[in-house]
Amino acid sequence: MKITAIATVILIAAATTFAAEVVKRGAPVSSAKPVALETVLESPKAYTKDAVVVEGVIQKSCSNMGCWMELAPAPGKKSVRVTFKDEKFTIPLTAKGMQARAEGVTTIKTLSKSEADHLTEEGATLKRNEDGTADEVSFVATGVELTRG
Repeated sequence: MKITAIATVILIAAATTFAAEVVKRGAPVSSAKPVALETVLESPKAYTKDAVVVEGVIQKSCSNMGCWMELAPAPGKKSVRVTFKDEKFTIPLTAKGMQARAEGVTTIKTLSKSEADHLTEEGATLKRNEDGTADEVSFVATGVELTRG
């Protein structure tokens, strides 16, 4: 009975330790108070110059290399595609559902048809224009921190 109790305590401790693990990629994320992701999505032009910290849940990520993620304030809410500055880092392919804290700026651009096709093949959610291009608001992160629920 004692061995079972000890084993149970060890398993609970291990699960707690691994659940709290933080995966860090890119530059360190500052301790600045985050700007609500909803606010950034409502006024993206206001966040194109100075870096801000945003938080949310990863709804999707690049299925090939982990080179982008779609971050939403909560599951099922409107998301923004987050890329990684100068493609200097990637995230785990198993990142879907993880909580994320990212620091960076927004960008607003029109993706060519081939760029939009490529991202769609990797699982990105894009609203396409009639000519196959896509107007996109994205967030370019210099660093991210990921944690499991």
